[in-house]
Amino acid sequence: MLSRIPLALALASIGLLCIAYGVAIERRAYRLVRRSLAILPADGPETVTVLHLSDLHFVTDDSRKQAFLASIPRADVTIVTGDFLAEPEAVETAVAAVRGTRGRLASWYVLGSNDYYASRATNPLRYLVRSRREMPRHARRGRSEELHALLSADGWNDLTNRRDELDLGGLGIELLGLDDAHIRRQDLRVAPRRSPSRFGIAVMHSPDSAPEIAACGYPFVVAGHTHGGQVRLPLVGALVTNSHLPRRLVSGLIRMGGSFVHVSPGLGTSKYAPFRFLCPPEATLLELRRAPSGEGPATSDAQPQ
Repeated sequence: MLSRIPLALALASIGLLCIAYGVAIERRAYRLVRRSLAILPADGPETVTVLHLSDLHFVTDDSRKQAFLASIPRADVTIVTGDFLAEPEAVETAVAAVRGTRGRLASWYVLGSNDYYASRATNPLRYLVRSRREMPRHARRGRSEELHALLSADGWNDLTNRRDELDLGGLGIELLGLDDAHIRRQDLRVAPRRSPSRFGIAVMHSPDSAPEIAACGYPFVVAGHTHGGQVRLPLVGALVTNSHLPRRLVSGLIRMGGSFVHVSPGLGTSKYAPFRFLCPPEATLLELRRAPSGEGPATSDAQPQ
């Protein structure tokens, strides 16, 4: 029995070191990952760069995250897939921080549950426990209307449950945006394609709607919400994803039927679960290129910076 005590102490020490690393180091180890995807039609522009941001979870004092965002090179299009906020008081901080990331051609966003409702204090270990999805009926409402207004004043376009057609630097786009499926706000009635000759882009917070949208024929889909699992273990992967999708499909660039779905690991965490482990916070710069003549879409390996 006594021989087991040193082992138990060693394991406890390792666990505490991992927690300290996740809280003090990894959750602020922001990185920009570049990916290339040959998916554009032959009659479109040669390249379109897309900056995908998600799950920023800003608090009022978030200077390191603000500085990281200011360092990102400007893209043609910037898309934020929700959860700008970790607390309602940070609306102005979040809007100011993303102002410099706006795209040269377009800036799009949808909101997530943490933008609609203020998160509640909870035991951070509950993040590691699977729970059924619930509507936050008794949660304190956030400042989503003010967030919408300030983003709109800065030139961001709200895609909440909308389908539009537009031209983007010579590329005809059919653009879809969905509200957060995690709290059942998505309206799939707007999803069916009406102009399949245009290049389809779909934007959502939770990737739970991605299978339906891929079935509708949108070749490029972006989502967030999962934080990539936030805590991952070797050989196991993400412990919790808050998604109906299999764990292997909740982070990175995924082929889903004829579509490519990019699920961002996000840049932030809940302020009540401020840790990451083997899942660093990430912004992603996606270079969309013309598909080679006679070949299908292709990807290249990620390049962290």
